[in-house]
Amino acid sequence: MRKRNMLALAGTVAAVTLAVAVPASAAGPVLTAGGNTVAVGDTLTSQLASGTNATFYSSTTGTSGVKCAASDFSATATGNPAAPGTATESLTGLNFSSCTSNVVGVSGVNSITVDNLPYSATVGSDGTVTISGVQSTINLRTLLGNVNCVYKAVDLTGTADNADHSITFTNQPLTKSSGSSLCFSTAYFTATYAPVVDATQGGVPVDVN
Repeated sequence: MRKRNMLALAGTVAAVTLAVAVPASAAGPVLTAGGNTVAVGDTLTSQLASGTNATFYSSTTGTSGVKCAASDFSATATGNPAAPGTATESLTGLNFSSCTSNVVGVSGVNSITVDNLPYSATVGSDGTVTISGVQSTINLRTLLGNVNCVYKAVDLTGTADNADHSITFTNQPLTKSSGSSLCFSTAYFTATYAPVVDATQGGVPVDVN
């Protein structure tokens, strides 16, 4: 009887010791691609979800402003800790094209340039995506010539969704730092990028854990 009790006690101690010894990293990383870890240095890319536009509107409910039928981004993974946690990235490219405007006095959009790249970005296990310190210049063609509208944002915050491997930004405010009266005081940015893929790993969609 004593021998069996001792064996049972030893088994319990061993189980407790094993549980304590399991590292936190066993949960897996925040970012995975096809079940594989998104490695530091991997390039992540995406473009607008099919059938959607990127918009810079004058209000959260209006439809006046600039609309772009094409946009894409690229980022480099700089940190991918165990989940739950926060992965870090360097946003190296954010492009907009095929843009039009319905603002009175504006006859066209020459370009939208995202200035001062790269930007620091984070992706949390809860799906929150944050891009810090964004500045963008919208060059408009007007009846009086070309004008630049320069906008800045402390942060742009989006949401990642594993269902379609997307990142959605909704009505993110950028404040005008310079430009003519044709430039809105605040431009609200909305866009959905999908799917986000790990180009380094052959274009496998990225999941957030």
